[in-house]
Amino acid sequence: MLTRRAVIGSFLATPFLAPQLLAETPVVFSQHGLALGGSDPVAYFRKGKVVAGHAGLTVMWRGAVWCFESPASRDAFERNPRAFAPQYGGYCAMALTQGVLAPSDPEAWAIHEDRLYLNHSMAARERWLSDPATHIRMADQNWSSVLNG
Repeated sequence: MLTRRAVIGSFLATPFLAPQLLAETPVVFSQHGLALGGSDPVAYFRKGKVVAGHAGLTVMWRGAVWCFESPASRDAFERNPRAFAPQYGGYCAMALTQGVLAPSDPEAWAIHEDRLYLNHSMAARERWLSDPATHIRMADQNWSSVLNG
């Protein structure tokens, strides 16, 4: 007699079906579907500060909506989103050094070697800035396994 558990188990054992049945962690951290809480990712680099994007200037990329303050910012992002998007999908970079995913605060940011990193608080940002090269190596080692858990 087939039980519900046996049927579900057989589906999960099938490699092509299992990923569709299991919930996955989004690649980009977003709040209400907005990456960076609606802040313009290009502004971090070009203006050196957090700038709110506009609802009418958006791009859908990697499952999240990215907002921009100007058409020029939107166009720059569309040409090369990886140059402007935060590392680790915008999850807290400092938390990743410990092997965990944590939300981030768009105000707790840093640019290191032309890459944007976010943290969950200003305190985490300060710890991150104490040794970014070491923290990047640690977070890089954990990123794939933490995301795919």
